[in-house]
Amino acid sequence: MSNNNWDDEDDDFDTDIDNSDGSDLVKKLRKAKRSDEKRIKELTEQLEVFSKAQRESTVKEVLEKKGVNTKAARLILKDISEVNEESINSWLSDNGDLIGYQPKSNNDDINLAALRQQDIVTQQGISPDKANDINARLNGNFESAEEFMAFLQSQQ
Repeated sequence: MSNNNWDDEDDDFDTDIDNSDGSDLVKKLRKAKRSDEKRIKELTEQLEVFSKAQRESTVKEVLEKKGVNTKAARLILKDISEVNEESINSWLSDNGDLIGYQPKSNNDDINLAALRQQDIVTQQGISPDKANDINARLNGNFESAEEFMAFLQSQQ
């Protein structure tokens, strides 16, 4: 005789597990998981490629605005983690001498504008000696209107 004292009620917990259905379900879940992991890996790689291209594009765009050779983008991308115009400007101010970059100051633009204005004035202006010469000729008598017109045309 056995010393087992269990009731028939306890037999309800002993359910037969059909290994063929359960293992098939596990296989399907594992397969779906591998498929999802593969898709996540592909999407992550695509995101990295697009992020890299966007970073390069941003750096090259800023360098073109500054008149810097875009090949310098490789150096800049190695040194900065967050790519935006401010970080690129900061890198250029710190390391611009490595690539031959000299920042332009706002004063340079103002000075260039002033020089352009001076050029315009001096190109169209008349020197005092020339003005005295013209006055002397105008005070002279012209014998005909044709002489006067010829004089005016020679002064242009």
